[in-house]
Amino acid sequence: HIALDGAVGIIPKEEVVLPIGNESIKDIAILTRVGKRVCFHVKEMIEEGGEPRFILSRRSAQRECLQMKVKHLYPGDVIETRITHIEPFGIFLDIGCGLISLLPIDAISVSRITHPKLRHTLGEVLKVVVKSVSPDGRVTATRRELLGTWEENAALFNPGETVFGIIRSIESYGIFVELTPNLTGLAELRGGVSLNAGATVYIKSILKERMKIKLIVLDVTDKPPALPLPSVFLDTAHMDYWRYSPVGAQKVIETYF
Repeated sequence: HIALDGAVGIIPKEEVVLPIGNESIKDIAILTRVGKRVCFHVKEMIEEGGEPRFILSRRSAQRECLQMKVKHLYPGDVIETRITHIEPFGIFLDIGCGLISLLPIDAISVSRITHPKLRHTLGEVLKVVVKSVSPDGRVTATRRELLGTWEENAALFNPGETVFGIIRSIESYGIFVELTPNLTGLAELRGGVSLNAGATVYIKSILKERMKIKLIVLDVTDKPPALPLPSVFLDTAHMDYWRYSPVGAQKVIETYF
């Protein structure tokens, strides 16, 4: 049941969602829409007790979006989406009329995180790159390619600076501190640190050919750090290739679309 301006709209169960492949319509497809906006086509109007009642179809609107938009997407296209829900393995994105794309956790940024909610929030509008489109219209997305190369991120910092970061990993050989979503430095081990805590760090050196930033942890805080919106370095409608690594670097990180 949809609240319209001065009237009531009804989306029959079979019109709630456009099944992909041989999927059946599950009750969760209805329950998860409660309290949220939906796209629909108006199919007909009937009268009940002298009041207008509209029969709606979300399925029809999604089918049109699939044919007019999704079927024309190609790997490398940059699109605007909205986050609908977040799971440990990735983020589900609305790419139009409720059609969903998956942004896997390892494609959110170069800096690894333990859960997508550490980076993004529900309802956030997010630019992503289309990584693949299946014949039935399933879209997989990636975002790290929009957040800058190693050089672009490293240029924001200088040796001798004291800056703020987030502890993303604690290993036997050191502590990885995220300086930006696409840039992480390595600090020596020390006590009193915890995963995803904030850290004030001193930048010892920046080694371009090894893609390494050496840090010293000066102070830590258990308070959850603020999550500034990751900076988008690349403003384009399409990309065919992206290389994170500097020329001459020992390790090559790149993406072909």
